[in-house]
Amino acid sequence: MKTVSTTNAPAAIGPYAQGIIVNNMFYSSGQIPLTAQGELVEGDIKEQTNQVFENLKAVLAAAGTSLDQVVKTTVFMKDMNDFAHMNEVYATHFGNHKPARSAVEVARLPKDVKVEIEVIALVK
Repeated sequence: MKTVSTTNAPAAIGPYAQGIIVNNMFYSSGQIPLTAQGELVEGDIKEQTNQVFENLKAVLAAAGTSLDQVVKTTVFMKDMNDFAHMNEVYATHFGNHKPARSAVEVARLPKDVKVEIEVIALVK
């Protein structure tokens, strides 16, 4: 196992890694809309989802991979009524690539954010 860490995404706010590589697969921890400096992005679901993707891109890059190599995502949302707006931003980041995905509404997320996303990606 190899731990992945970058200062281009927010530091872990608990006893976990930003990501782990095992057997050419990268597993990210959930990313929430914090800047790399740890400041919360207070905007709507679109702004928060965009920041989450900036964080995911940073940890994927640190792992030697990218969004194009993501095979599975899990999206945790505070309010499923925001799904269409989250999905719009999600689609712009993935383009034609369509990884498998689960999306669920949860009672509460860290720092009361609107969205958290984790990914599993291939590392070539």
